[in-house]
Amino acid sequence: MDIVLDNTDLQILELMQANARISNADLARELNMAPSAVLERVKKLEQKKVITQYTARINPSVLQQKLLAFIFIKASEGFGSGVSGKALAKIPEVQEVHNIAGEDCYLVKVRTTDSAALMDLMRNSFSKIPNIVSTKTTIVLETVKEQQQLVIPKN
Repeated sequence: MDIVLDNTDLQILELMQANARISNADLARELNMAPSAVLERVKKLEQKKVITQYTARINPSVLQQKLLAFIFIKASEGFGSGVSGKALAKIPEVQEVHNIAGEDCYLVKVRTTDSAALMDLMRNSFSKIPNIVSTKTTIVLETVKEQQQLVIPKN
């Protein structure tokens, strides 16, 4: 399904991505539009699943989640099965699960308090997923850039 976004939609997305808490009145003021028209556009963007969620970014260090790791996982299931991916996605410490091409099946992003907690996660959660054959873990030493924002095209 192709969704066509006009320049106003793109401006709304840019403003909301920069500040998800921007008020409808502020959006309308920035766009020189009536608040009711902006509200209607935002609701349509939500209905079309262009805007899928509103979230707050929390500093992981404040919650003692100082260890970031990426884990490549090989599973024995057939390609596209998704059984292991769904099981991985249910684990709270797992932030992202990507089905990838290549030697491995999944790339998983996890955050834990430390290496002991990571080991515990792998021993007590990952090991319970029957199709996992092997893992390769990369521990992040420093994050230079991490963002969820998308590049909004200019019309």
